[in-house]
Amino acid sequence: MEYQGFRVLLHLRLGIMLTLLAGITYCKHAPASFSELFRRHKYITEAYFQKHETLIDRAFQDFISSELSHVFCGKQNFMPKLSVMQRQLIGEGSHRRLTSSVKIEIQPEVISSLSCEAIVIERLPSGVFADPFELEHLTGRGVFSGASAFGDTDLELPTVRANRSVVEVHVDLSPNSLSGNKNSWELKIEIPLHARYAPLGKHGYTRVEFESPDLFVHCVDEGDTLNQSCIFSSTDEGVRTSPHAIVWEVPSGIVKHTKIVSVLTFIAAVVGALSVFMACIFYSEVSVYNGTKQS
Repeated sequence: MEYQGFRVLLHLRLGIMLTLLAGITYCKHAPASFSELFRRHKYITEAYFQKHETLIDRAFQDFISSELSHVFCGKQNFMPKLSVMQRQLIGEGSHRRLTSSVKIEIQPEVISSLSCEAIVIERLPSGVFADPFELEHLTGRGVFSGASAFGDTDLELPTVRANRSVVEVHVDLSPNSLSGNKNSWELKIEIPLHARYAPLGKHGYTRVEFESPDLFVHCVDEGDTLNQSCIFSSTDEGVRTSPHAIVWEVPSGIVKHTKIVSVLTFIAAVVGALSVFMACIFYSEVSVYNGTKQS
């Protein structure tokens, strides 16, 4: 009898331990809420690159779908409409600026207790990068409330050795910055970009095409004692871009010129080496002559 009681007690304790272990494991692997994600990370992209080494569009979209959810911040009638009205690439050469005109329509009667910011995520194509130090400088000047580059941010790597990168920009939104009709924000986001050294091609340039950005509005309900966060994203129907795709034709070498360039480079190197050699001999002779003359 005592043996059976001991077995029952042992099984009971074992069951409790297994239940607690399963609960701990679930908590570790369960997806965190958006509020928790923003408490741990300042940027959405930062959380993505903690789980992935490189930018893959499909993986990024799955991350957005699984980690970010639409929460109403306690405002059941608050649903902003986000749209990218126009995009343009400004400048010449290897240093340009990508501009996006963003419109965010809201209900002004519910915005008073919300603290919001616009988040624009540019998934850059291969061959283009943003300088993290330049973004940091723009943030320090107050152009953005936050801006950072993630992924392959090595400024010296050529296109063939570099992975894609991402730029995430945050802009504060306040009731005082509403447009004239008081029911929308209209922003112009301008991001400086630079071209990497492109691989050899047939036409002397490489075409780099930009896709539509990911646009979000992140809000915190200041009237909520829990200070919970919520996020809203634009839909495909709400994104309107220019009639033509944004394309950057980055200069590159031409394959059929490789032999000519190699020969000319070799000749220039030989001539340069001979010039240095002759200059050294001439300098030595002059030095010896001057020494003999002085003595």
